[in-house]
Amino acid sequence: MLLWINGPFGGGKTQTAHEIRRRLAGSVICDPEHVGFGLHRMLPPALRGDFQDLPAWRHGVFEVLDRALTDHDGVVIVPMTVVEPAYFRETVGRLRERGHDVRHFALLAERATVVRRLSERGFGHAVRWVAGKDAPLRRESFALSKLDLCLERLRGEEFARQLWTDRLTVPQVADHIATTSGLSLAPNTDSAIRGRLRRAWTGARHIRFD
Repeated sequence: MLLWINGPFGGGKTQTAHEIRRRLAGSVICDPEHVGFGLHRMLPPALRGDFQDLPAWRHGVFEVLDRALTDHDGVVIVPMTVVEPAYFRETVGRLRERGHDVRHFALLAERATVVRRLSERGFGHAVRWVAGKDAPLRRESFALSKLDLCLERLRGEEFARQLWTDRLTVPQVADHIATTSGLSLAPNTDSAIRGRLRRAWTGARHIRFD
């Protein structure tokens, strides 16, 4: 089974994916961003746009996930924003046509909620201060520039099922996805403080300067 966790940038995809992975034995995370950043590194900076516009990205994501689903016994978790219907068909659609069990979830929230979550990515600002780089802030600006489009597109029928997360914690979102998919997660034994620390560490690990 593949769990594709969609949603706007800053919508909680990565945190939810890692929450499921740590509580679901045998599961793995396959992040299509790695394919995109690899393609970016092969291009001169002036030619780097949205890597999802590259057919090589869509084809590569399909090929890698097809291989993972065929040869890995556990659940494959994919945290990735895709809001172009054609690109969605070339990735999620092709995997389903191939016969794979793909469960898709779009994590939605009110605009103000997502903006607040983006503003709370304080570690990115700390990295900029220490490293003298502005990549984290550029990523936040990119996320904000795409926010309205993401929230509008992901309400469409082709992006079902939608899950509104404004009043849900990350463990609760993970529980909902698992239950809906017929999966059983290990109990969440984190205290409130440990949960915050775990999510802060996950966020720090996923700051990228590409």
